Amino acid sequence: QVQLVESGGGLVQPGGSLRLSCVASGYTSSITAMGWYRKAPGDYEPVAVIDKRGGTKYSDSVKGRFTVFRDDAKNTVYLQMNNVKRDDAAVYYCAADYHWNDEVGRNYGQGTQVTVSS
Repeated sequence: QVQLVESGGGLVQPGGSLRLSCVASGYTSSITAMGWYRKAPGDYEPVAVIDKRGGTKYSDSVKGRFTVFRDDAKNTVYLQMNNVKRDDAAVYYCAADYHWNDEVGRNYGQGTQVTVSS
């Protein structure tokens, strides 16, 4: 299992920037990918994901505005949010996909609120 703690959420004006951070602990060597998700009705919606090789994927709504990157030495993944729009307001959850022996799964953090308002 992997534990995740997010930080960096808060109030941002439309067009502004915000950086979210997520620190992983526990069986971090089992992590195959980390990413950021938003809660949609019924499920988590992927926003940005980075895998072990550094490959990234973004939702169409954030491409060109958000960047996901990581610092392996700190077991931390970041989400740089630029040109933030009102539709970006949500609770953002950090997630880690793990593969440990025969067990495969995904852990989520507790979430951090992003509010977009002028």
